[in-house]
Amino acid sequence: MEPETGLDDVAGAATAEAGETAAEMAQQAADAPEVIAAAAGDLSDRLLRDAERVVQGVMQPWNAWQVAILLGAFALAHLGRAWLGPKLHDWMRSRAGWPRWRMRYAVTLHRRLRAVLFVALIWISVAVVEQVAPPGGTAVLRIAANLATGWLFVALVSRLIVNPLLRGIVRYGAWTWITLRILDLTEETARLLDSLAIDMGDLRISVLLVLKAAMVLGVAFFIARLLARTSAHRIETNREISPSMQVLAVKLSQLLFYGIAVFVGLRAVGVDLTGLAVLSGAIGVGLGFGLQKVVSNLVSGLIILLDKSIKPGDVISLGETFGWISTLGARYASVVTRDGKEYLIPNEDLITTQVVNWTHSDNSVRIDISFGASYGDDPHLVRRVSIAAAASCTRVLEKPAPVCHITAFGDSSVDYTLRFWIDDATAGLTNIRGDVFLALWDAFKAEGISIPFPQREVRVLDGSALRVAQPTAE
Repeated sequence: MEPETGLDDVAGAATAEAGETAAEMAQQAADAPEVIAAAAGDLSDRLLRDAERVVQGVMQPWNAWQVAILLGAFALAHLGRAWLGPKLHDWMRSRAGWPRWRMRYAVTLHRRLRAVLFVALIWISVAVVEQVAPPGGTAVLRIAANLATGWLFVALVSRLIVNPLLRGIVRYGAWTWITLRILDLTEETARLLDSLAIDMGDLRISVLLVLKAAMVLGVAFFIARLLARTSAHRIETNREISPSMQVLAVKLSQLLFYGIAVFVGLRAVGVDLTGLAVLSGAIGVGLGFGLQKVVSNLVSGLIILLDKSIKPGDVISLGETFGWISTLGARYASVVTRDGKEYLIPNEDLITTQVVNWTHSDNSVRIDISFGASYGDDPHLVRRVSIAAAASCTRVLEKPAPVCHITAFGDSSVDYTLRFWIDDATAGLTNIRGDVFLALWDAFKAEGISIPFPQREVRVLDGSALRVAQPTAE
C-alpha cells in the first residue's frame, strides 16, 4: 500500500503544480489587456501633450515665421522641380551608354528632385536663420530638415533592393523609425510594442521582438544577397575554375552567406538557438524519411559537381534525349535539345543510369556515315572523292582528317564508311550528316561515280503456264 500512496502523492503534486501553472497563465492572459491598455494610454497621453506643445509653440511669432519659411522652401522646390525636371530628363536621354545601375539612380534622382531641392533649401534656411534668430530659434526648421533628410536618404538607399515588396517594407519601416527617433518617441513606442507579447514558458515573443527580427534579418539577407552575387560573379568570370566547380562554389557560397545571415540575425535579436536543437533534429528526421528522393537528388547533384562527370555545356545522350547541359541545379539538370525542348532530368538519373557524354574529356566528336558505290567504280577514286567531299564542309575538322574505309562487298554495291570529326556538337549532328551526304552526291555526280540501288526483274520462262482465275457464272 505504501508504494500506491507514494504514487498518489506524486500525482497529486503534479496535478497541483499543473493547476498553479495554468492559473498563472490564465492570470497573465487576463492581465494582458490591462497592460496593453495602460501602455497605449501612456503613449496617447504623451502624444496628446506633445501635440498641445507643438500647437502652442507654432502660435509663437518666431515659430510661425519658421513654418512660413518651410512653406516657402516647399514652394520654391516645387517651382525648381517644374523648371529643372525637363532639362534633367533631356540630359539623361543623351546618356544612352550609361550602365544600368547608374541610369536607375539617375531616374530615382529625377523622381525625387523636388525632395532634393527641398532638403537643400531647408538647410540653407537653417544656416541663414541661425545668424539672426535667438538661441533655439531654429528648432522647427531643424526638426523638419532632419526629417526630410532622413526620408530622402532612405528613399535613395532603398533603391538598392531589387524586390519591390521587400523594398517597400524596408522603406516604410525606416521612415517610421527615423520619425520616432527625431521626435523622441522611441521609448514609449518600444514599451507599447513590447507589452504586446505572448509568454510560452521561458519564451516570450512580443511585437517589438518580431519587428526587430524582421528588420535585422532583412538587413542580413540584403548583405548576404549582395555578397553572394558579388562572389558568384567573380567565380563565374574566373577561367581557371572548371564550369562544374564554378557551380559548386556558387552554391556553397550562397548556402554559407544565407546561413550566417540567419544565425547572426536571430542571435542579434536575442533568440536562444539552443532551444531549437531538439526541434530541428526531429524535423531533420522527418524530412529524411519524407523527402528521400529530394535528398537523393541533392546528394547526387553534389557528387556530379565534385567528380566533374557532367558540367554545363556538355553534350549528353540519356535514353532518347540528346542535347547539351544548360544549367546544373541542386535538384535537376537542364538539358536543351536541338528542337528547343528543355528537359529537367533529376540528378539521381544521371548517377544511376548510363549517360553518354559526347564532350566529357574532349569537345571533338566523331561521326560515321555509310554509303555504297557500284562495283564498276574504282574504289581508290571513291575513297579520295569521299574524303575531299567531307573536308569541303566547314564544320568538319582538318585534324583529325576525314577517313574512308571499305567495310564489305555487298550484294549490289561496295560498302564504305566515311568518318570525320567536329567540335561543335551543340550545333547538331543530323544537319552535319546531311551536309556531308549532299557533298558526296555532288562529288560523285561530278566524277561519274554511281550509287547502286536494289532492282528487281521478273522473267517468264518458256513452257510455264500462267493461270488466271476465271470468274464463275452464278
